[in-house]
Amino acid sequence: MKVILTEKITRLGNIGDTVEVKTGYARNFLLPNNKALRWSRENVALFEAQKAELQARHEAAKKSAESKVDAVKNAKMYMIRQAGDTGQLYGSVSSRDIARTLKEIAGVDVSSAQVMLGAPIKSIGAFDTKIALHPDVIVPIKIYVARTNDEIEALVAGKVLTFGTKKVEEEPEAKEETKEETKAETETAETTEEAAPAEEVAE
Repeated sequence: MKVILTEKITRLGNIGDTVEVKTGYARNFLLPNNKALRWSRENVALFEAQKAELQARHEAAKKSAESKVDAVKNAKMYMIRQAGDTGQLYGSVSSRDIARTLKEIAGVDVSSAQVMLGAPIKSIGAFDTKIALHPDVIVPIKIYVARTNDEIEALVAGKVLTFGTKKVEEEPEAKEETKEETKAETETAETTEEAAPAEEVAE
């Protein structure tokens, strides 16, 4: 579907651009949210009449977004989640979770669509993402996901958490001990066998 953008859309175009988009995207997102007009000669004229107002609105939204940059940068995005011994989460951390946390701890209201996460987070660790407060105001943030506050502190300090290694480290030691015990038993048995004929000769 051909539409006229009434505001700048990241990776799509600027105000006034005529672009081709999927029909579903236009009908479900762009048109109902007043981000675009269906292309027609009448709407082209309508846009030209409203262009100055739309550009002024765009600049006002940009300034509002810029005023929230520090709050987003300073937000401590610590997510406590349950996870298994391998560090895999029981569930995931989604864009919606990040948007909700940002509002709770920083008072910045964003939609999940403004969280440029990509795939949900499914393991413990530190992850980089971005918040698009405005198409021209994109703020990088780091998300810390762990099972406890101690693990969060370790991640913030730059430490790499390891999982499922304790058992693996202990097993070789146990195997070495078993080898030593087997060797000792074998040597004792050999000594006993060698000693027996000597006693018979003595008799």
